[in-house]
Formats: sequence, structure tokens, C-alpha cells
Amino acid sequence: MSDITVSAAIDAIYASIKNNNEDLDLHIAALKAAMAREGIKEAIFEPAKLAQSNRQGRKIMQSYFKKKGVTVGFSA
Repeated sequence: MSDITVSAAIDAIYASIKNNNEDLDLHIAALKAAMAREGIKEAIFEPAKLAQSNRQGRKIMQSYFKKKGVTVGFSA
């Protein structure tokens, strides 16, 4: 996979979530690599773009991404 930006990796994750989590783990790995290259410690997602934007859905997402080594935050 080529070097992509953090914002492109996040967009790919949004698309993956809309496609029933297809290739989600690959996109998370790309996001993790992009974050390391750009020196970013936390990926910020927009709750409105998530399938489950409620608190429980956000916590599940944070937990899953944390297992993959990515810290997730949410914009207001």
C-alpha cells in the first residue's frame, strides 16, 4: 500500500464502515502508519459519519481501534 495521509486513511475507514466493515483492518493499519509518519497521536473522527454515532458505538470503535494500536477521538 502506498503512503497515504491521515485524512485519506480516515476517509477510507468511513467508506469501509459504510461497506459493512470491508477491509477495515487494512485501513486501520494504513491509518496507524500514516499517523506515525505525520507524528499524530490521536485520530479524530466525526460522529455524524459513523454507522453508530451514539456513545456506545463510539466506545466500541475506540476499544477496537485501541486493540489495533490507534487512539481515537471524536470531534464535537
